Amino acid sequence: MKAVVVNSESTGVEIVEKELRPLESGEALVEVEYCGVCHSDLHIVHGIFGKVPGRTLGHEGIGIVKEIAPDVKNLKVGDRVSIAWFFEGCGACEYCNTGRETLCRTVKNAGYSVDGGMAEQCIVTADYAVKVPENLDPAQASSITCAGVTTYKAIKEAQLKPGQWIALFGAGGLGNLAVQYAKKVFNAHVVAIDINNDKLELAKKVGADIVINGLEVEDVAGLIQEKTGGTHSAVVTAVSKVAFNQAVNSVRAGGRVVAVGLPSEMMDLSIVKTVLDGIQVVGSLVGTRKDLEEAFQFGAEGLVVPVVQTRPVEDAPAVFDEMAAGTIQGRMVLDFTH
Repeated sequence: MKAVVVNSESTGVEIVEKELRPLESGEALVEVEYCGVCHSDLHIVHGIFGKVPGRTLGHEGIGIVKEIAPDVKNLKVGDRVSIAWFFEGCGACEYCNTGRETLCRTVKNAGYSVDGGMAEQCIVTADYAVKVPENLDPAQASSITCAGVTTYKAIKEAQLKPGQWIALFGAGGLGNLAVQYAKKVFNAHVVAIDINNDKLELAKKVGADIVINGLEVEDVAGLIQEKTGGTHSAVVTAVSKVAFNQAVNSVRAGGRVVAVGLPSEMMDLSIVKTVLDGIQVVGSLVGTRKDLEEAFQFGAEGLVVPVVQTRPVEDAPAVFDEMAAGTIQGRMVLDFTH
């Protein structure tokens, strides 16, 4: 089968032929239809999390179950399912047993610690493959599998309430979905911040009340404070230390800042402001299987519509180059159906 893998030097991707092993207990074989390309894939390709040459990439996979192991009860042949970053937890630890399974210390991640969905076929652990609603477009579902569920969970972590203000730093592949979940699911008011006007135009189109270009405004946080009185919360998907610092200064007293993006720098955090204003800063890591089920359903109901562009598998190296250059609008999705 054809697969997109990390090259031997961990400097890029290559398309190779791979053979899959036979199924084992609890597993299912998925014929992949689509797999989105995420910024985290770029980190994996360049060894930011540790080098994994030869690894099949992809944690935004959607496909059809073609075979199941004899002991699998939750899936059947013909089901459309996800291949997500949260590939498998241990199922027995403190985190798995308290609704925080993505924090499992022995977690397996698709496209990083195990082979992922950027291939014509993929073996999944059946209990962790989330079913996709029938009326949700599979190419759009691929984006929800990571970008969608990540931002949906982050907004839940922000404890956002209807009518409140939220600042969303980063309006790219994750950010445009964050705008839609915040506006159309949580019924909030949205400020979108980015340094790319094309992305801000998209954010405005999908529901942002206010858009701000960080390169064109001297004091982003001050402008947000002026226009909203300080947002009740902020979610940072931008891979930028500057954005994290601005987010802390953008929220009102008692505000909550949710960190999602993964820049390599350290953020600055005023202890005095954090204490005196009662600011909370929390991290949010993708979402659980239940979060993904909910995120899929909002997509199926048409409340959230991912902006995706399908590309042939052969374009994978070019897509990664475009992502590194920051020129991608919405989400690029590799099409394995042709």
